[in-house]
Amino acid sequence: MSVRIAIVDDNVFLQKAIAEKLSFFDDLVLKYTAVNGKDLLTKLEANKNIDLILMDIEMPECNGIEATKMVKSKYPQLKIIMLTVFDNDENIFNAIKAGADGYLLKEVNPKDLHQGIIETINGGAAMNPSIALKTLKLLRNPVEFAQVEQEEVKLSTREIEVLEQLSKGLNYNVIADNLILSPSTVRKHIENIYTKLQVHNKLEAIEKAKSNNLI
Repeated sequence: MSVRIAIVDDNVFLQKAIAEKLSFFDDLVLKYTAVNGKDLLTKLEANKNIDLILMDIEMPECNGIEATKMVKSKYPQLKIIMLTVFDNDENIFNAIKAGADGYLLKEVNPKDLHQGIIETINGGAAMNPSIALKTLKLLRNPVEFAQVEQEEVKLSTREIEVLEQLSKGLNYNVIADNLILSPSTVRKHIENIYTKLQVHNKLEAIEKAKSNNLI
């Protein structure tokens, strides 16, 4: 029986490199590729007949961790292996929390990728040894990490109000009028929001606030 796979990566060159690794094995079939989480969800709507997703993490619009959360809530039967160049603790922690079934690095050779896919389909978890070690360390010492994560996304009531107005496409002056603030105060709130959410623009702020259920 073949394993039907989708690759999600915003880099088309890397998509092809992964597809090439899969092509060595008759029991792996690449059904389609997507360039980010949003694109994947659209394609899944049209064709749910896949077994496993190889998911990049850093992608525009909807990153791999947000996409994993959404896919798992909608299609819990689908297996997801993160396939990324990033092995930092935060990504591993967030990916596993989002529901990822495995975590491999992009430099993985075809044989190990194949083995990881088969293991995951059979109910196991595919992980590079270095990732497994980091995961164990995170499990032994999860507290400080969980706290850091929570601090990142705490906004004041006023900041949430500003962000909600911003998400409706309103400009600073209109927001200032609506909330009975001066435009410079609105600007200051927005700067604070960007800092707290660790984002650089309005779209990222709205996306992150939504994924953290702040708005």
